[in-house]
Amino acid sequence: RDDEDSFKILIATDIHLGYLEKDPVRGNDTFVTFDEILSHAQKNDVDFVLLGGDLFHENKPSRKTVHSCVESLRKYCMGDRPVQFEILSDQAVNFHYSKFPWVNYQDRNLNISIPIFSIHGNHDDPTGADALCALDILSCAGLLNHFGRSTSVEKIDISPILLRKGRTKIALYGLGAIPDERLYRMFVNKQVTMLRPKEDEDSWFNLFVIHQNRSKHGATNYIPEQFLDDFIDLVVWGHEHECKIAPSQNEQQCFFVSQPGSSVVTSLSPGEAVKKHIGLLHVKGKVMKMQKIALETVRTFHMEDVVLADHPDLFNPDNPKVTQAIQAFCMEKVELMLDEAERERLGNPRQPEKPLIRLRVDYTGGFEPFSVHRFSQKYMDKVANPKDIIHFFRHREQKEKNDSDLNFGKLVSRPASEGMTLRVEDLVKQYFQTAEKKVQLSLLTERGMGEAVQEFVDKEEKDAIEELVKFQLEKTQRFLKERRTDAEEEKIDEEVRKFRESRKKNIEEEDEEVREAITRARAHRSEDAVLVAASSDEELMDTGMKGTGDSDDGLPATVSRGRGRARGRARGARGQNSTARGSSRRGRGSTSQESTTSSRSYKPVSVPAKNMSIMDAFRSLKPELSLNSPKSCSEDIINDDSDLEDISIVPSSKVNQRLSATSSFSKRGSQSQTSRGVDFESDEEESDPFKSTATSRRTK
Repeated sequence: RDDEDSFKILIATDIHLGYLEKDPVRGNDTFVTFDEILSHAQKNDVDFVLLGGDLFHENKPSRKTVHSCVESLRKYCMGDRPVQFEILSDQAVNFHYSKFPWVNYQDRNLNISIPIFSIHGNHDDPTGADALCALDILSCAGLLNHFGRSTSVEKIDISPILLRKGRTKIALYGLGAIPDERLYRMFVNKQVTMLRPKEDEDSWFNLFVIHQNRSKHGATNYIPEQFLDDFIDLVVWGHEHECKIAPSQNEQQCFFVSQPGSSVVTSLSPGEAVKKHIGLLHVKGKVMKMQKIALETVRTFHMEDVVLADHPDLFNPDNPKVTQAIQAFCMEKVELMLDEAERERLGNPRQPEKPLIRLRVDYTGGFEPFSVHRFSQKYMDKVANPKDIIHFFRHREQKEKNDSDLNFGKLVSRPASEGMTLRVEDLVKQYFQTAEKKVQLSLLTERGMGEAVQEFVDKEEKDAIEELVKFQLEKTQRFLKERRTDAEEEKIDEEVRKFRESRKKNIEEEDEEVREAITRARAHRSEDAVLVAASSDEELMDTGMKGTGDSDDGLPATVSRGRGRARGRARGARGQNSTARGSSRRGRGSTSQESTTSSRSYKPVSVPAKNMSIMDAFRSLKPELSLNSPKSCSEDIINDDSDLEDISIVPSSKVNQRLSATSSFSKRGSQSQTSRGVDFESDEEESDPFKSTATSRRTK
């Protein structure tokens, strides 16, 4: 009975204001249903409204959504009707996150007739630096009381809002949405505490509102009911959309759970097809009664499953016209659901005209689906979701496992490290084994590339891959020169393929190649560090020389400036690409016209470009095979890596020539940056580019 000692509470969850608000057919469904919910609160003269989270569908609702929400709240929740219950708890604790830490109906500037208490859900949870959500805006405006917030990840203390009306006392607990895994872990570690009133704790009706997964979606991705304290009388469970509003008792904890479900269909699943309700909860003393109220403005949703394999008399996969037969069968099913929806709507004029229809078709058994797009065109004016009417799926057959069939004698225990170890070179090899033909390696070998990548990953040898490519490119070029192969692409490709296959068979030689490339990469890196230090020292010396006008070598000023330019090109162009470095004419101290003229008269070494193919490289080398070139060779090593320095190194046999033509050295270092690779002028003698590094550096 309704008297001065009984509470009347309207309960609803998951309203999802703003869901599909831009849809021309379903855009206003959430606003209309929310208006109906508040109208039921006003008609039934409730004491307050309790919402279980997800009032808004998005964390940042649109202006239209906020405007429609505020419009309904002001329309139904403000007035001169007095509030019949009082709050006994410390409101500064209950609403300590609010700038106005008291219930809205006690504010002198507001005239509230129906207070609303709400927790936040996972859709409208607090975010950002200030941890604000849309409910905080409504709370600050005095339209709603937001409670149940907890930001601590170490401990949660849930302090109840203590309400009293006559001789009935309610302890209202609330906990907003928290990631399920985190809350599960906190419950297991005893980090969640529900505080109880000290006086007459058994005389309170304990009502708890929660917004978490109730059904098990994973090992810890839900909250078991037995985690909750057994002194609770009723749990209002939000987040689950299936309507199970009739209280069901948990036999282990002896409390009741009510799951109101959503008030709008947000997914075309079987749980959403259940009739939508809200609850009117009557509480007197420790006795409660839940009254179901059907929502009339919710768009009807009809769903049916069809298994084609269950109709062998109608469908034969071998029949060429079976697809047309399936389509006709589905059309008949959809028409039957439309007729049923029309009969329901005749008794409720407030219901939307176009229903939601879903037909799930299991085409397991060799059947082929038909065009859903063409099928939906026939129902554009009849249903609210024409694009989602048909859903084809295949049933996955799972083999039944029988424990008695397991032979545990065949199971061999393996150490955990054995199963977890994964080598980079194995991944590289596996990639090239399964890759398409156009991306297969034609010059390099999978083994060498894999080990180079392993060095790059494990030891951060940034030049390992590049040096390996250079090393194998040199060997291939040398092999082609020795074979005197004609400059025809087909013959060259064939020779390269044979050479690659022979290297793959000789594993020891290939390992030696990788070790040599790694050695060169490490030497290259150490040489970079030494030359960078030397560069800084020489810059200081140049500064002093420019100030006094003297040169420590006794060379002319133009030569000194040429040396400065060479350093700018060789080591000071860090972070620039090869094109920019080659085309730029600006350098430290490079204003001398004499140096420029002398440099332009030098003919740069012909070397393969960075992206030059084997064919182009061979052609560039072919004219030089017949020349009687000197036995000593020069090697220009130019790195395009932005993290490394550009270095130009020559053998010690040409140190004296470098001293006599420093300006030419400057321009050569500049022009050679536009090309990359190695020029072999002779096949009789090879020189190590790092053999006389110290001598060259001392001479410079």
